[in-house]
Amino acid sequence: MKTVFDFAPLLNPTALQPYGLPTFLNAADAIAAYRGDDQIYALYPRKIEAAARLFLGGFPGHVLYAVKANPHPSLLNILWTEGVRRFDVASLREVALVRDLFPAAELFLMHPVKSRATITGSYAQGVRNMSFDHEDELQKIIDCTDEASDLHLHLRLALPKKDTAMPLSGKFGAGLEDAIALLKSARPVAKKLGLCFHVGSQCLDSGNYHAALRYARKLVDMAGVQIDSIDVGGGFPVAYPDMPIAPMETYFDAIRTSLTANGFDGVEIFGEPGRALCAEGGSTLARIELRKGKDLYLNDGTYGSLFDAGQFAWKFPVRLHRNHPPAPAANQIGFRFFGPTCDSADTMNGPFYLPADTCEGDWVEVQNLGAYGQTLATQFNGFHSGHTVAILED
Repeated sequence: MKTVFDFAPLLNPTALQPYGLPTFLNAADAIAAYRGDDQIYALYPRKIEAAARLFLGGFPGHVLYAVKANPHPSLLNILWTEGVRRFDVASLREVALVRDLFPAAELFLMHPVKSRATITGSYAQGVRNMSFDHEDELQKIIDCTDEASDLHLHLRLALPKKDTAMPLSGKFGAGLEDAIALLKSARPVAKKLGLCFHVGSQCLDSGNYHAALRYARKLVDMAGVQIDSIDVGGGFPVAYPDMPIAPMETYFDAIRTSLTANGFDGVEIFGEPGRALCAEGGSTLARIELRKGKDLYLNDGTYGSLFDAGQFAWKFPVRLHRNHPPAPAANQIGFRFFGPTCDSADTMNGPFYLPADTCEGDWVEVQNLGAYGQTLATQFNGFHSGHTVAILED
């Protein structure tokens, strides 16, 4: 992603190191130095570093970062520096992005439906891990890799719906009978064969992983096929207002216990955190252009980084930044947000609680947007931003 350096003054002549971004002690300093007219995307490196250490130290297997959550090169570099060496990619562009940054990275093409060009190009770039959920997709992989003998194939399973904020069971995954047949078909052509699944984005119940692993055990026993790996996917949640979660160690313990209970101690284990590695490490700084009662008109919205706030009514945590007197009022009220486009769908109902005297010219920091925020932003109506900064505050 291109970053436009439109901030002056910076902290010091070395402010672009080590993150390759304009770097500030806090968000207020970034706003004060900004000379542009767009929203500002912020990365909090110390929060990203802490999340990476938590997963690398606690997850009972190999950690793959799901690049789709946030592919910003600076964020990827932070994860690499902390020790993340495996990446879940879905397209040739994601393959090229990670390969260019980290030639030694191990890439996992875990999208269950891929174009033939994607399979061929990825294999040529050293990708050996690929998923499938249908016999035709398996045959595509065989054909496009010229019947390669070094593939690690991952069969994507369909799971029953569980308690997740965004269920992912309807689009991908093989049902029980099809999965049994696919395991038998894939075993002779795979150097390694594994199962993968996704319990749903923002999983609120760690027991969902136990249910999925119990189902995997049943399937493997019915198929009578030896597997080499299990990828428990993503779903690891982040705390949002009105969406409390258990500590991440609860999820790690549930997975670890279930692996043992279902006889999977001897297989290689993978996980694909995306949101949990980057959500708390990113935010959007949006300026208020107008206030109408309890409605605030911002220079970012659902066609920008606030898609989830509009489409799924997520109430992201917010805080106000004001760089002029008087200090914001102590009492807070709930606001609705509108984005800058001409589309009335550019609405975020919230409510988002801010000081009662919030007004034009103030900046709202929408937090926990490091995942699927900047990544989903469009250029609709000409409203978009190329400004990303690093904030040292933790």
